[in-house]
Amino acid sequence: MKVFLSFDMEGVAGIVDWEQCVGQGAAYEIGRRLTLGEVNAAIDGAVDGGASELLVNDSHWTMQNLAPDELHGGAGYLSGRHKPLYMMQGLDASFDVAFYVGYHGSISGESAILSHTYNPAVVSHVELNGVRVGESGINALVALHHGVPVGLITGDRQTTEESEKFLPGAERVIVKQSVSRFAAHNLHPDAARQRIREGASRAIAKVQAGALRPPAIDLPARLDVSLQTADMAEMATWIRGVERTDLRTVTIEGDDPLALFHSFVGMVYLTRVAEGR
Repeated sequence: MKVFLSFDMEGVAGIVDWEQCVGQGAAYEIGRRLTLGEVNAAIDGAVDGGASELLVNDSHWTMQNLAPDELHGGAGYLSGRHKPLYMMQGLDASFDVAFYVGYHGSISGESAILSHTYNPAVVSHVELNGVRVGESGINALVALHHGVPVGLITGDRQTTEESEKFLPGAERVIVKQSVSRFAAHNLHPDAARQRIREGASRAIAKVQAGALRPPAIDLPARLDVSLQTADMAEMATWIRGVERTDLRTVTIEGDDPLALFHSFVGMVYLTRVAEGR
């Protein structure tokens, strides 16, 4: 049983401020410790269920947030800031299941803690086949390409609910309730980790029972992306497959989910130069 784990930080219990997610101060060190605890809980649950090989893809900020020698289960650690597949780097058809740990809500959805969609300075709204999505839905395009089910997603309630349309059957573990974009009612880390461990074990059992399927995304698929400025929309069209549909809106569509994802990530990388900062 081979498990791919993509983790973010904003959806981890106890994290409610950007200083806990970026920077080099004391708050960030707390964020790193809390994130490591939840990642290890998911690994422990996967091993409990029978996982024999694990790859952890660091998907947050500079993508080098954890100490590799502190990961459980002999997990491999994929880190570093330049990754063509970004949050899904390392996933291929050899994996039996993918886990999303510490994920967060979309920028345009219901108020969720530290919500954004890849880059809040660029992206203001994304729809996949007419349904609002965050990073969980966009990343599911890669899982669909490889035929790998997503078995676990953890974060706040808004994040888990947002994943229901495209990730049916996935175990959803709520570790905090968002009060606003910068406040949340958090479970104690020990309680959050226990729930994640149990959810991960249940996800493995579902895979073994043949009860999980790859993401439910109809093809051909269409991504509609609203950007913050007209300059960004114009620049986005420099990426193959991206078409401008309005002043600040572009569309990517096609039969190949991996190509859609590549175009979206390329657009995110490129439009950073038009952020104005």
